[in-house]
Amino acid sequence: MNSVPATARPADDLSPDLGRCLADDRRIGLLALRALHEELVCYPKPGLVSRLDAGSHSDMDAATFLRSICALRNYFPAIAAAGAAHASLTHLRMLGMEAEQRMLRATGGVNTHRGAIFNLGLLAAAAGWQRANAHGRTGQSLGETVRRQWGEAIAWCAAANHDAPLSHGACVAQRYGSGGARAEAAAGFPFVFEIGLPAFRLSLARHGDRGRAAVQCFFSLMAHLPDTNLLYRGGLQGLARAQAAAHEFLRHGGAEGGEWQARARAIHHEFIVCRLSPGGSADLLAATLFVHALQREHV
Repeated sequence: MNSVPATARPADDLSPDLGRCLADDRRIGLLALRALHEELVCYPKPGLVSRLDAGSHSDMDAATFLRSICALRNYFPAIAAAGAAHASLTHLRMLGMEAEQRMLRATGGVNTHRGAIFNLGLLAAAAGWQRANAHGRTGQSLGETVRRQWGEAIAWCAAANHDAPLSHGACVAQRYGSGGARAEAAAGFPFVFEIGLPAFRLSLARHGDRGRAAVQCFFSLMAHLPDTNLLYRGGLQGLARAQAAAHEFLRHGGAEGGEWQARARAIHHEFIVCRLSPGGSADLLAATLFVHALQREHV
């Protein structure tokens, strides 16, 4: 009689607990991919790539992003499983670097999702950790889980300039003293949980339009975040200009105000002229959408 190795058995032939874990990891991964796609189609999103145009970018478009998202399809379930196994930051970084190489191969060397690989990867790992520990299944403490499990190691890497020392974020950190994505993650993603999620939830509750709520969330993040992409492209003046534009948009009601789409498009075209691209805000929009989806579906 032929026997099937345990590693080759289909999910329904595994133990119920292991099969459920695999299903949870796949679901976490699917929600991460959906968040990335939802961020891509969000429009108007000043200076950034959408299905309508390439924003301030000449080296990428929506098709580039879709290839990148497809290349990451196995990364998020894998890092969720690693989080469930209480993996160290070193192991999570290894998974992230492998995912980054797959992204670069898919895009011809263009960095579309390096920030998302870091941010969503850590949040997916935290979701896996919570699933394994039967804790916080609504996703409400995901940021706290990241801070508690890996925050000290993330902060050490940032202080030692150990992660991607030649990245735009590292250059900006040296030039302007901005903590960037690593400081945000080490602190438990306060911009996501204190700004992004409240803005998205409130807007969604008012009219039920996820696209409109995503625009409101994006502008709320851009108004406050010391976005390293803006600093890299436009310096302190570029960051101040972008934040002022976001505050002005919100002051007139944001995505809840009259003619909001026209006002957002005007800012979008202004950013294109100035070559501004608030990619850090886009990364945290995707993170917000991911956490919201976890909360809604109780993964």
